[in-house]
Amino acid sequence: MPFSLYAAIVPSYQQILGAVAGLLDRAEAFCTAKSLAPTEIIQARLASDMLPLAFQVKSTVVHSIGSIEAVRRGVFSPDMNPPPESFTALKARVADALTALAAIQPAEVDGFLGRDMRFSFGERNIDFTAENFLLSFSQPNFYFHATTAYDILRWKGIAIGKRDFMGRLRVKS
Repeated sequence: MPFSLYAAIVPSYQQILGAVAGLLDRAEAFCTAKSLAPTEIIQARLASDMLPLAFQVKSTVVHSIGSIEAVRRGVFSPDMNPPPESFTALKARVADALTALAAIQPAEVDGFLGRDMRFSFGERNIDFTAENFLLSFSQPNFYFHATTAYDILRWKGIAIGKRDFMGRLRVKS
């Protein structure tokens, strides 16, 4: 069986988004155990010129199901809406993305091959094929934001490790 675009994209999004959901659960439990206001974690940043945890989590959704929806439209523009401001809303956003990803048929994603795709932000436009957009733009962004979310939580003292980041592995059955 040949390797497909679907296989290269969607299961990885599901795996890491599942892990992000678990990270949010751990972060919320940490806040409860330490009597911290959730905003202490949700608005935490690694550096002053980086965006907070809430944005990082939102961006994992934007660069997973949002990238698939963008290919369907033929254009991707950054989501400039503010991120959710509570653990409940962040977890709901991730859960909705996982539900939407589960509904995608492999044939649809494999049918994206060769399709024209454009990144558009203000006056800037970058043309891609769908597969190059997904594999060279959205997927690296997805992993960057998932990693940054993980790093923020580690930096804030939450006891998480590599297994928490990797999520449920897709092992041979």
